[in-house]
Amino acid sequence: MNTTLENRESAPPVNYDVIISGGGPVGLFLACELALAKCSVLILEKSEDPHSPLKQFPFGIRGLSAPTIEALYRRGLLEELELHKRVKNPHAMPAVTQGPPPPRQAGHFAGISFYENNIDTAQWQHVLPGSPGTHLLTEMRELETVLTRRVLALGVEIRRGQAVTGFRQTAGGVTVQAGDQSFRSKWLVGCDGSRSVVRKAGGFDFAGTEPEFTGYSVQVDMADPEKLRPGRNLTPTGLYLQSQPGYFGIQDFDGGTFHQSGQPITLAHVQSVLRRISGTDVTLTALHMATTWTDRARQATAYRNGRVLLAGDAAHIHSPLGGQGLNLGLGDAMNLGWKLAAAIQGRAPEGLLDTYYTERHPIGAQVLEWSRAQVAIMKPERGARAMYAIMQDLVNTRDGATYIAGRIWGVFTHYPMEGHPLAGHSVPDFAFEDGARMGAFMRDGQWILLDFDENAALKTWAQDEGIRYITGPAEDRLGISAALIRPDGIMVWVADSTQDMSGLRLAAAYWLAGTELLAQ
Repeated sequence: MNTTLENRESAPPVNYDVIISGGGPVGLFLACELALAKCSVLILEKSEDPHSPLKQFPFGIRGLSAPTIEALYRRGLLEELELHKRVKNPHAMPAVTQGPPPPRQAGHFAGISFYENNIDTAQWQHVLPGSPGTHLLTEMRELETVLTRRVLALGVEIRRGQAVTGFRQTAGGVTVQAGDQSFRSKWLVGCDGSRSVVRKAGGFDFAGTEPEFTGYSVQVDMADPEKLRPGRNLTPTGLYLQSQPGYFGIQDFDGGTFHQSGQPITLAHVQSVLRRISGTDVTLTALHMATTWTDRARQATAYRNGRVLLAGDAAHIHSPLGGQGLNLGLGDAMNLGWKLAAAIQGRAPEGLLDTYYTERHPIGAQVLEWSRAQVAIMKPERGARAMYAIMQDLVNTRDGATYIAGRIWGVFTHYPMEGHPLAGHSVPDFAFEDGARMGAFMRDGQWILLDFDENAALKTWAQDEGIRYITGPAEDRLGISAALIRPDGIMVWVADSTQDMSGLRLAAAYWLAGTELLAQ
């Protein structure tokens, strides 16, 4: 694969604004954002059939965090997801109980469960008034189906069974090779997963740590199922999770050796691993489905090289513990989409695309450290088990459960910005007195100037700048009077008093007009 610059004369005509390598949730959501901004998009996806059994219940179940729920809600996609409306906890095993129902499990840290009744959501109200939710469940297949339907409605072209095999870029565009076909675009974005061809061909450094374990996701039949307990089981040799009868997640602390060996996953091998981890002589009679994974934690040291960018697992990989990988990738897409569209359409300040990396890389790094911390206390070692016991005590406290839930659900995710304490935070779903909600105004992905007090100067400024102006009294305003809101829902200017026109002009100059005033 060759990524060297080619002569302009030899490059074919540009046919698309953006080519996205990878048609998973991240690539699809990014395509939605770009198409919403009237960019032409081609998705090249190596798989001919997007509906892998591993994307379906129960292996395909994923928890969506607060920022993801907000993003889908604001684009009118949340209402199309059905699984969370039917199933509150698909991993829960049936049980016969008397008296009041037991507390509902809300998630876990390193296998240590925390429960909804122990979370103090009042601590979050200053950032979440009217929030559409902090967490819910979906299925990968369901999410991809909803996103595919939306991108097709927006005019995105999807070519399945065509994997990107290489590319060449010039100052004016990128020529992408997919088998014996070539395509030309202004930009290329790699959303092609942990083994990203775009990342490797683009020369991106992928720094991080090597795995501690091989993870298994398997569906089996057992001759003696009573020998294995349901739920999550930490043992002296590892961990196994039986989410439904015959559906297992296994962690074997072999340093990732088996996963990296490339050996086939046989019935005999799975039985051997499961016996050793569970400490039983369980007998498996059939292996229906199996895959392996590791806790390798790596992150690209740059998210852009010329006209090539990375998002999702192509930019960062880590253990799926806690289920934050999907949310992290969808957050990348939401952040990058409007910025790349602005660059394509000549509306971007000089350094706007650089803010994609400066905003998203630290959040990715946090998730990787979160994953490493969980692995560290799950090791079958005495010191790790001591730390595990201490963490279990902390998670069982109200403050501990609230902190863990807030981290996993992304409640406090924001981008550091100067000015008002809420600058850089996601705009709450304010409820207006006429019954409208803030999220309903955000479906077209435009800049918004929100003015609760109908200030004439703000209205004139918004009209002059061509920015959508929304006004009207609302409940629970958090003490603010106005805010300038990016297409991804982030408030870049917030005022307690609507007389702060100088701050508004500075924010607009930085994000909309190409000056560097706010950075000085």
